[in-house]
Amino acid sequence: MTQFNNLLAGLEAQAYAALRIVTGLLFIFHGSQKLLNFPKEFTYDLSPLMIAAGGIELIGGILVMIGLLTRPAAFICSGTMAVAYWMAHGMRDLFPMLNGGELAALYCFAFLFIATKGPGIWSVDKS
Repeated sequence: MTQFNNLLAGLEAQAYAALRIVTGLLFIFHGSQKLLNFPKEFTYDLSPLMIAAGGIELIGGILVMIGLLTRPAAFICSGTMAVAYWMAHGMRDLFPMLNGGELAALYCFAFLFIATKGPGIWSVDKS
């Protein structure tokens, strides 16, 4: 088991970079769906709140993905997903699997982790 642990410990920075990049990329698609109807048409009404959320998802996702202004962008994305969870899902049922909010909750905590850890390797910002 020690060899396995050593192998994985040696890949920690790369795994974190992959988490940051993929989380940002997937988040971009939520914003592009709301604002650009891509890759799938957004079938709900676009209220000012939804337009703001789409902008945060699109711009925040890009910033997190490339690792530029990572901490503030991820923190704002995390807060957006917390608001989305409680406004759209959390009041329906206690359990995320029953209220449909498991993705919003996961994004919230993934972005919170990214905000605390920073850009890491493979980023524009090397701070």
